[in-house]
Amino acid sequence: MSASTRKKVQRKSKIRGYNLKVDALDEILSFVSRFPNSDHDEAIDLLLDQLDHESLKSTIVDKELVQRLVSLLWETDEAVGETSVSFGSSSRSSICVVDAFDIPKFQYDPIRKQFYEHTSSLPVHGEASAKEALYRDRFLLLTQRLSRDQHFSKPAFDSEFSHFGSCEQYKVTTGFFSENTIVVAEGEMLVEGIFQHHLLACCYSVACKDGEKVMGKLETVLDGFESVEVVPSLFVFMGNFSSRPCNLSFHTYSTLRLQFGKLGQIIAAHSRLIEHSRFLFIPGPDDAGPSTSLPRCALPKYLTEELQKHIPNAIFSSNPCRVKFYSQEIVFFREDMLYRMRRSCLMPPSEEETNDPFQHLVATITHQSHLCPLPLTVQPIIWTYDHCLYLYPTPHTIVLGDSSQQKAFKYTGITCFNTGSFSIDSTFVVYRPCSQEVELSAL
Repeated sequence: MSASTRKKVQRKSKIRGYNLKVDALDEILSFVSRFPNSDHDEAIDLLLDQLDHESLKSTIVDKELVQRLVSLLWETDEAVGETSVSFGSSSRSSICVVDAFDIPKFQYDPIRKQFYEHTSSLPVHGEASAKEALYRDRFLLLTQRLSRDQHFSKPAFDSEFSHFGSCEQYKVTTGFFSENTIVVAEGEMLVEGIFQHHLLACCYSVACKDGEKVMGKLETVLDGFESVEVVPSLFVFMGNFSSRPCNLSFHTYSTLRLQFGKLGQIIAAHSRLIEHSRFLFIPGPDDAGPSTSLPRCALPKYLTEELQKHIPNAIFSSNPCRVKFYSQEIVFFREDMLYRMRRSCLMPPSEEETNDPFQHLVATITHQSHLCPLPLTVQPIIWTYDHCLYLYPTPHTIVLGDSSQQKAFKYTGITCFNTGSFSIDSTFVVYRPCSQEVELSAL
């Protein structure tokens, strides 16, 4: 078996969080060698998918476990009377889209110093106490993070260097302010997509008047991906899906509905994408919905019915939403954060390390563990669902949909990028989760 295949097995296993022993790796390569070279990728994915269903006590995989899984696969193959192990669903099954309103709520108990799950139902319209709890929970979360930071942790062994670079002698207080005033940076975006080992992200707008031009550009992009060897396994489209805000003065919902139908026809014309890819749609800040509060629910069914006739497996999720890709978590958030946070900034951020506003934005939301650390007067948030915007535990990747210039920045191990606006600048981003490589692209 070639060295490239060996490296591919190791990379795919690492993505899913598995550590292969040498004899386990050899056993997997032996299984893969029974298939033609063109089927090696799918054979590896099939075996690792089978491994995902096992209840493992450790991430270390040995030879005996692989042998048992291989035997199960061949036994199943013989039972159904086929001549080869079936492929095709592994890339789709590796992706899980999590709606914001389905994210469980965990609260930190400062007395027991542990998190516990909130098990009762959460009303959308909370009582006044829910607003107080919003700020308290944010503060306790940051307190927990700060107390675990190495600079505030007591060293295990005292030495003359124990307190070098340490803030342990300073006490972390436990009071909190009633209003969030820590604000620094900005951001926005629209369309995206994920590949079998790639994630494509780009801005898009299905405009009521100038939509033909935008959809023409999108068709060019889809034509390109239709012809590649490995087609995307997921495309993510983020709003706004109209050139004008869908507010009380908007009276052309029927036209917008037809535009979604045209978008569905364009996508359906690409047979390989329809067969192997999935399509995720996330609303923007000016799209139709019950309110402008975050998190925003999925697009109304009335607007998307025509599109679903052409793409039955289309997914309509909230803003923000999360995508699980094997062991990695990717957060998508469509909001003009960069401009709005700069407008709400109390004092300009320090330019000692960088003067890039996007990097300041990434640092701010990462330190705050929150996608939108703006005052509620600037950006309303559903009090009882504020936890949906938490960035704790920190995800592997944050995709910010912002109308500002394309940017990519890796901070404290988190890959964060802004795709730019596809409808304005024809820009999009290709992202490979396996290597966390970001390609800033444009037509």
